Amino acid sequence: MADARLTGFVEAALHARQSKEDVRNALEQAGWSADQIADGLAHFSDVAFAVPVPRPRAQVSARDAFWYLLMFGTLYVSAYHLGDLLFELINRLYPDALDRQRAPYLMDSIRWSTAALIVAFPIFVLTMRRIARDVATDPTRRNSAIRKWLTNLTMLVAAAVLVGDGITLVYNLLGGELTVRFVLKVLVVAVVAGAAFGYYGASLKADDLALKR
Repeated sequence: MADARLTGFVEAALHARQSKEDVRNALEQAGWSADQIADGLAHFSDVAFAVPVPRPRAQVSARDAFWYLLMFGTLYVSAYHLGDLLFELINRLYPDALDRQRAPYLMDSIRWSTAALIVAFPIFVLTMRRIARDVATDPTRRNSAIRKWLTNLTMLVAAAVLVGDGITLVYNLLGGELTVRFVLKVLVVAVVAGAAFGYYGASLKADDLALKR
């Protein structure tokens, strides 16, 4: 949410017939960050009128919270079980002595991951499509606080997983313990986490462009 002093200044400046570019330059000289300035300017539309016309702001409703929590929750479940399923398939392709003793557990893990994906992934896709329709109908939903928070949280989790994946790779590389099986698992984690990070990073950029920030 923009600083009240900032939005008050922007409103007064626009009322005094200052252009948005002049307002932006003045705020930059005063030390406001680019994000703060963009958020302050985004409160007002470009409609020509005697006084600054405020833009409609997205309101966080219980319904929106439900759909976003459902979408991101099923995303996490799907990503985890996709990784787990691929791990177990790698274990079967490159077995070791311990895997022979764990064979019943491996099959049970594969069944669990498959079942989770069959249920969670379609729910994720359907929920994502519903949210996309809502956003297409009402573009101000792109500015929803819960949308921004959960998207950034997902990117943070994905970035943390990527960092941990890289540390694990370097640790084993320094110990001379790299195997085909290990490298494939590292790649699985990197692809799954990287895909989530890239997709939602692009989503945030698309939101900013759509809101002309």
